[in-house]
Amino acid sequence: MSTESRLRNVLTIAGSDPSGGAGLQGDLKTFSALGVYGTNVITAVIAQNTCGVASVYPVSPQAIREQLEHLLSDVAIDAVKIGMVASRDVAEVIADVLRQQRPRWIVLDPVMVAKSGDILVDDAGIRAVKEILVPLADVITPNLPEAAVLLDSPSPASLDEMEALLPKLVALGAPYVVLKGGHLRGDTCPDLLATPNGHQWLPASRIATENLHGTGCALSSAITACLAKLPEDASAEAPELAITEAKQWLHHALAASHRLSVGKGRGPVHHFHAWW
Repeated sequence: MSTESRLRNVLTIAGSDPSGGAGLQGDLKTFSALGVYGTNVITAVIAQNTCGVASVYPVSPQAIREQLEHLLSDVAIDAVKIGMVASRDVAEVIADVLRQQRPRWIVLDPVMVAKSGDILVDDAGIRAVKEILVPLADVITPNLPEAAVLLDSPSPASLDEMEALLPKLVALGAPYVVLKGGHLRGDTCPDLLATPNGHQWLPASRIATENLHGTGCALSSAITACLAKLPEDASAEAPELAITEAKQWLHHALAASHRLSVGKGRGPVHHFHAWW
């Protein structure tokens, strides 16, 4: 089978979500929905539901290393999405293994704050994400509160403030930055994309729904899947198109989320809106 005809293998390195809407469970659904084969390494067992987070139980760095090394020694991974990283030791392990067996694409979703507002990562973990994982990544996908945490600055409250913050995020080392504007008020939900060739707005209408659980995980894993499917000789503009495709997929998943009935809080997006 040729390289271009085979199904791509992707990996999520993330915490768990028993409700299935976020974390590695949500990532695996996104991968499947977008036609790539998903694998996973778990970084934390999280007691949570659609209403909030009760407890976080980190997996040991050694256990994470063994998961990664055994998987990568067997499966050729085309793209990896990194989600929740709870400590500096874990960040160092992930970076060490991925530098040795680097996939073509690395997407980092700097998961620090749950939709419910619960803080998931301590100060040392935040610094590790900023200093170790962001420079390793090809794409980072912070929302406005996460961008503020990364830069130790106020969260942007307008489009102008998003544009002012973007160069500082780019300076952290990732060539592509998707600064998500969903926390802004208004009828639109614009994201700001920085690329090696400049920046552009990715506009979208705001969907009136409370089913927002796992939207950040879904976007970053969709970007991972879309990048993995790019051919080796893809044009320089192809990553931008892959990111745009991922955002459009998420928009449809949000629009169809009312078809699900999951939990009493913020429900999940409909990952399989195109399938069932």
